[in-house]
Amino acid sequence: MTPAMIAEREIRLSFSKADEIHDGLDRAVDALIENAAAADANCGILVTRHEPGTYTVALDESVPFGQTHEVLAA
Repeated sequence: MTPAMIAEREIRLSFSKADEIHDGLDRAVDALIENAAAADANCGILVTRHEPGTYTVALDESVPFGQTHEVLAA
């Protein structure tokens, strides 16, 4: 797993093994939940799959606070 934090509102993740995805996404969501609760309590979390093994987990104002939504980008 290769994570990259972008401006504390977004984490980009790349996975080389399928069995790493679930735990990696869970850790990223947990990290953003802490950020949202501390600084940005008006948005939820959006998990986007860009291609197999590549994801973005981000705070997003289109997602209600306390919720996590998932989308496929392509």
